[in-house]
Amino acid sequence: MSSSGASARALRSLAIATTALALIFSGGTAQAQSTDSRLKKVEAEVRALQRKVFPGGDGKFFTPEITAGTTATATPPPATTAVSDMLVRMDAIEAQMARLTGQIEQNSNRIAQLETKLAAGASAMTATTEVPASTTGAAQSNLGAMSGGASTPAPSPSPAATAQPAPASRVSAVSAIVKPQTDDPGDDEYSYGFRLWDANFYPEAQQQLKMFVEKYPRHPRISWGRNLLGRAYLDDGNPREAAKWFLQNYQADKRGERAPDSLLYLAASMKQLKDTSRACIALAEFSETYAAEASGRLASLYASTRNGLNCSA
Repeated sequence: MSSSGASARALRSLAIATTALALIFSGGTAQAQSTDSRLKKVEAEVRALQRKVFPGGDGKFFTPEITAGTTATATPPPATTAVSDMLVRMDAIEAQMARLTGQIEQNSNRIAQLETKLAAGASAMTATTEVPASTTGAAQSNLGAMSGGASTPAPSPSPAATAQPAPASRVSAVSAIVKPQTDDPGDDEYSYGFRLWDANFYPEAQQQLKMFVEKYPRHPRISWGRNLLGRAYLDDGNPREAAKWFLQNYQADKRGERAPDSLLYLAASMKQLKDTSRACIALAEFSETYAAEASGRLASLYASTRNGLNCSA
């Protein structure tokens, strides 16, 4: 048990004793002798507690029981009655108890503050403990080697994969982009995704366009939505994820309004991934299926995608 706990326990005992003494005093002086002996016992206990809480105490309320270098002197006869003397002594006891209680409370507060500081220090040490980056890199390299590269992450992962709290300025900028409110909620969702992509907020555009594709799979804008979702990933530096959406859009409806675009962007994604074989297959399919677009609306993109590739077709 700590010194504070022991002191508090002693104080409770003294408080009970003080209450009992007060009740005894109310009965008159007939029990003065018995009360005096009990009061002496309480005073002795307070002195013992004083020496425990205040080692080397100053004797402010109780003089030491033994003092060196003093000589005995005759005690003058008491000038007060036994009851009044007891009351004076009771006042001294109550004053001493108040002082001890205050000191115990101060000690308890200091201990609580120290415990709070220690807990805060332990939390800070835990928060700053990190796994070395070299360990993570080695684990990913080993996984890629064992799986033949199939499990190797994309060269430039999307920020959504390593989500970080958005700065207040970015949140404000995104909030400034107005979402359309027309009688076609599906078109509103697609248009809002387009506005986010056009403002280069690619992660936000990806989230918005995914919601549109899942919620409105039969909307007239669905071919536009899947193609733009692929563009949002491609422009965000994630050609692997982009290729999935381009291929899905092309295979879902080859006559869709943005099916030619998706097939051509699929080739561009494969080119970025240095998969020349698949890039050339997509280009050959594009030139054969969408000859008009290859020589017209998408001619410039078709030429730039073919540039640098050693394709037979």
